[in-house]
Amino acid sequence: MQIKQAITPFLSYVDRAEEAAKFYTSTLPNSKILRTLANPMNGSVLTVEFELAGMKFVALNAGQDWKFTEAISLSISCNSQHELDLLWTQLSADGGREVSCGWLQDKFGMFWQIVPVQLQQWLESGEPLKIQRMFESLWQMKKLDIAALQQAFAGSD
Repeated sequence: MQIKQAITPFLSYVDRAEEAAKFYTSTLPNSKILRTLANPMNGSVLTVEFELAGMKFVALNAGQDWKFTEAISLSISCNSQHELDLLWTQLSADGGREVSCGWLQDKFGMFWQIVPVQLQQWLESGEPLKIQRMFESLWQMKKLDIAALQQAFAGSD
């Protein structure tokens, strides 16, 4: 039995919902456009339902110039430095910007955290000195360097 996703994030744009959904689904693996609905008043795109790595989203052409902020971000766990580098490059391209500590803002204004899968393991290690060293290294970075973070975590106590 498949459990239906109970909460669906809506991402609001003035008029770039379809462009954003196509960008995200072409950038992130295991992603696809599910459905596009037209505005019954004028035939333009109203919403685009799409899936990013198995999670459903809706992009809405709200006609309002609402801004995304760092208060909400999307986090992607990467299995390798190559994957992290590739997603970082793609999501920060064409007007996006690097922020810090593994965060970036894409060309649509959405904030992303591009992190290694090891981050959760390090945080759950129960080793506060190692975690502190890892964070001190992370705080100096924009795009995360997995080897440098691993070295900081593994350093001597």
